[in-house]
Amino acid sequence: MTNPTAASPNPAAPTLIRAVDRWSLLALVINGIVGAGIFGLPAKVHALIGVWGVLAIVACALLMAAVVFCFAEVSSRFDATGGPYLYTAEAFGPFPAFLVGWLLWLARIAGICAIAGILAEYLALLVPGIDRGAPRAILVTTIIGGFTALHVSGVARSVRVGNLITVAKLVPLVALVVYGLTEMNGSAFAPAAWREAEVPSRANFSSAVLLLTFAFVGWETALVAAGEPRDPRRDMPFALLVGLAVVVALYVGLQAVCIGLLPELATSTRPLADAATALVGPIGGTIIVIGAAVSMLGTINGGMLTISRIPLAMAHAGQLPAVLGKLNAASRAPVHSIVLSAVVVWLLALTSTHVYVLTISTIARLLVFAVTCAALPVLRRKAEVPPARFLLSGGLVLPLASLVLIAWLLSGTSGKETRDVLIAAVGGSALYVVVRAAAKHTPR
Repeated sequence: MTNPTAASPNPAAPTLIRAVDRWSLLALVINGIVGAGIFGLPAKVHALIGVWGVLAIVACALLMAAVVFCFAEVSSRFDATGGPYLYTAEAFGPFPAFLVGWLLWLARIAGICAIAGILAEYLALLVPGIDRGAPRAILVTTIIGGFTALHVSGVARSVRVGNLITVAKLVPLVALVVYGLTEMNGSAFAPAAWREAEVPSRANFSSAVLLLTFAFVGWETALVAAGEPRDPRRDMPFALLVGLAVVVALYVGLQAVCIGLLPELATSTRPLADAATALVGPIGGTIIVIGAAVSMLGTINGGMLTISRIPLAMAHAGQLPAVLGKLNAASRAPVHSIVLSAVVVWLLALTSTHVYVLTISTIARLLVFAVTCAALPVLRRKAEVPPARFLLSGGLVLPLASLVLIAWLLSGTSGKETRDVLIAAVGGSALYVVVRAAAKHTPR
């Protein structure tokens, strides 16, 4: 098999460390998904479709499950760094792979920026004014700088931190669900409540599902870093499918608790904190606000892993400057790639609004997901690609269903954000031409 992310041909060059076990990989998936979205979306979804929001979560979960099942099969063929970039290179060639890598890198950059902005707003509830001006700039610089230093020190340390953050973020959320389900107003879900609730329009239901999509992405973090798990072909499908199942159960429970505890849920600006306050008083809201901050920090940590490994893979394939593919001899970390990506995140986080970059991130990721779903049948026919350790049944049903569902989601996006993603793709194409031309004129 041609491996576009093969390590340096120099046998003495340092290689990535396979320090991520199965459970750490699962933690990485959950950390990637449970970030900022769930802390605000229950109110926005309820404002659109009321009690039907629980069904919207299930619908979004089914959509994402179709995509994740496709990724589970494809990922079980590969054990190198790159994720969707690598899959596209094997299925469709170098130029489509470059575009996928470029869009995925931009999507994850934009996602981290969005989460950094939301994190500043949440912390402003504890430290007023930290979400504006110089205090915000200092906060963003400290967060990005801290995680940059962590990742430069090596993947083993960043994974350990990620595992601790996963536990820290899940404990208050699970406690809110378990206690909240016993204390909430059950009549909110009685048959009479469903009969009285207005059946949402197709447009509103579609908008709610599209909103929820951001809360269900992020699992691709683990895929990109497949060069560092101990047995990625075996463990990746497990981590993806179990991680998604855990998150779906958590999200459905949180939406139900918010509906059952907050009569004015549609107007809440921090629904999970308000639900916890309704349960145990102000201390509950404070705990959830702190939990939200921890959750977002965990997602930023995982995102930093992704955005540094994409340029690494592309550099190893000769599509970006070779310096981005170099590893530090001591930490085995791609230091140049980490620092470059961190600087871009820092600059964008200081100069953009998180609502805009959040939408850009979601659109770009959906396009990347579509390419991998389309790659699945192509990879099945390639004899030089290793056999899948996890094989979907049903032929092409799920890949085709995934493509249709992704197209449906993209049809609900606004023209402005879609235009800007296309502009980014054109910019990536221009960069590809420049890098190729420079490579031809570089003495070997």
